[in-house]
Amino acid sequence: MSDKPVIGFIGVGLMGHGMAKNICNGGYELWIRGRNARGPIEDLLAIGAREATSPKEMAERCDIIHLCLSTSAQVEGVLNGQDGILAGARPGLIVVDTSTADPASTLRLADALSAKGAFMVDAPLGRTPKEAEEGTLDAMVGCDDAIFERVKPVIECWSARITRTGPVGSGHKMKLLMNFIGMSYGALYSEVVVLGAKIGISPQLIREVISPSRMGNGFFETFMRYVVDRDRDAHKFAIANAAKDLRYVSNMAADVQAMSVMASAARQYYAHAEATGHGEDYVPMLSDLVGSLNGVDMAEEVRKGAQSAAE
Repeated sequence: MSDKPVIGFIGVGLMGHGMAKNICNGGYELWIRGRNARGPIEDLLAIGAREATSPKEMAERCDIIHLCLSTSAQVEGVLNGQDGILAGARPGLIVVDTSTADPASTLRLADALSAKGAFMVDAPLGRTPKEAEEGTLDAMVGCDDAIFERVKPVIECWSARITRTGPVGSGHKMKLLMNFIGMSYGALYSEVVVLGAKIGISPQLIREVISPSRMGNGFFETFMRYVVDRDRDAHKFAIANAAKDLRYVSNMAADVQAMSVMASAARQYYAHAEATGHGEDYVPMLSDLVGSLNGVDMAEEVRKGAQSAAE
């Protein structure tokens, strides 16, 4: 019989599927719960995972449960529901929340688990679904030293770079700071390419000048792959998730009475996009929406830029 802990995984979607697959391939007994899409679930069952009937059952069977969900409300529902994790939690259980979550919620859930003799670890993710499938994500881990030693071998199944951020809650705080930068980039780059179009500078020329400069970065490259190459899948992060993360950033700033002018400004673009039915679009597509607000068709600007370069 294996001396490895039994692992649970709730949320086997765009990011969670690859993470769960790599845990299973690491030789761990794995129990899973998905949402509506059966494809990822059936794929994981085919390589040896088992399907739990509820989070409560998973808590009764597993030693470490991973969560990979979209919002803190979903995380709270999975823990607090009638058939939730807390209903089946036993002493020693560890919940590893890899979602991008509201730190205030994380700390409340940590207290609720502690009352059951269980533990919360926040381990939000960096990078993309591609790295999730490859097992090379980044992880920002908040927990105490003893718990970290217990979860580290499992996290190493899906993460190539693990950064200890401090106590519980610190991982989610760090992730929000990271996404604050990224989503602000998305708003900034959208304004840049639209303003460029208005003054006669093509998206192609912007990419040519900025990419090799000190202002170029990985986010800029994937963003411009959509803007210039119209590659819809270049940066698969939904506007709805961006809007949610910036709301959490604003809440975090309000909790410590910090000015957050930049976060508030960026949030308005994503809030508008979500409110007008574009929440499922990906972040680089914000450039099209900012273009439409300014009377600019970005696809047409790219076509004109290509024509000009060919002449």
